[in-house]
Amino acid sequence: MAEVNAKPKLLIVEDDKENQKFLNIFLRKIYELDFCDSDETFNEKLKEKVYDIILMDITLKGVKDGFQLAKELRQNPQYFTIPIIGLSAHAYQRDKDLAYEAGFDRFITKPVQGHILLESLSNALEKRSGSKIN
Repeated sequence: MAEVNAKPKLLIVEDDKENQKFLNIFLRKIYELDFCDSDETFNEKLKEKVYDIILMDITLKGVKDGFQLAKELRQNPQYFTIPIIGLSAHAYQRDKDLAYEAGFDRFITKPVQGHILLESLSNALEKRSGSKIN
């Protein structure tokens, strides 16, 4: 049985170590965090744990990018409803369009203000579960 006050499980898919450090410091009080940096480690993490939400960069190590991983998630009944928030330095409208076509719930560009990131994650979880995350 899950803890009543358990933190939501957030998988951060980010290949830049400095960004990982920042996100860890910024989000660890609110979320149970795991990190991966490639399509290979992403699939390993999904086999190990069920996540409540995913924060995904577009450019990753390995063969597949964030667009491809999001498309695969949206085609898998087990992960179809999991919120995916894109966080990327790719700021062109075409990138945003591709992100939404791939199945992202929200697309945010780097650098991002902390309150925008927190609000985006909270809103995506709230929309999925119907309960607010503080």
